[in-house]
Amino acid sequence: MTRHFSRVCLVVLACLSPLPGSAQDNELVGLIEPYRIVNIGSPQIGVLEEVVLDRGDSVKVGQVAATLQSDVERAALEAARYRARMEYAVKAREVNMDLAERKRSRSGQLYKDKLITLSDMDDAETTKLLAEMQLKEEQENKSLAEFQYKQSLATVERMTIRSPVNGIVMERFHHPGERIENEAILKIAQIDPLNVEMILPTSLYASIKIGMRAQVIPAAPIGGRYTAVVKIVDKVLDAASGTFGVRLELPNPDNQLPAGIKCRVVFPNGIGAAPGRKAVR
Repeated sequence: MTRHFSRVCLVVLACLSPLPGSAQDNELVGLIEPYRIVNIGSPQIGVLEEVVLDRGDSVKVGQVAATLQSDVERAALEAARYRARMEYAVKAREVNMDLAERKRSRSGQLYKDKLITLSDMDDAETTKLLAEMQLKEEQENKSLAEFQYKQSLATVERMTIRSPVNGIVMERFHHPGERIENEAILKIAQIDPLNVEMILPTSLYASIKIGMRAQVIPAAPIGGRYTAVVKIVDKVLDAASGTFGVRLELPNPDNQLPAGIKCRVVFPNGIGAAPGRKAVR
């Protein structure tokens, strides 16, 4: 729906008169948009404890955006941490295993000397085997406790929502105290780089190539002249309107340029110029 709406807007822009300040026929119309827009939600169902960011805030990748209430989960994490660090049960089984091994070794020698019966020898062997199994069971219990600790840690970490992109907060949907399930908490726009979306007539299809550079001139009051690179040329043309889509990528260090504004785009070699016109250098 968003892409269709943007395409309609671009077609309308292309049909309108040139933008203010445009004086050259080889200047084509475009729309500067965010590189991507991300709706941030929570992978966990819970109640918001804090929303750190608000509309207009800058955000970096990995920065905390919001947190859920996690008192119960943190208590479970501490219990799991304690169980994972317990060593005495395993050490006790190791001591028991060593004792059973020594008894079995002595019983073997006594049996060879015919000082104990075969039944006594079987008892010693069985005791050793049981000690081995008990040690193995305790080792597996400790491994399970370590796994449960990691699981609890992951659960607590998932209750801290972080930004997946560098960008600007466009909208805040929820506040502390609200229950979150499948809803977005924040909408973040990545605007470095920016996308420049264009709808061009099919007559220019053979002229526009991926990797081609063009000059982008944002509408007033922004102005200026910036270099962008063609990243996408649609392979499916719109027969109804006789147009195709083009996307350029425009570097935007420090988020100097805003998104959501019209612009003029000048391609090299007079692409888009009316017959008899020369490209402006």
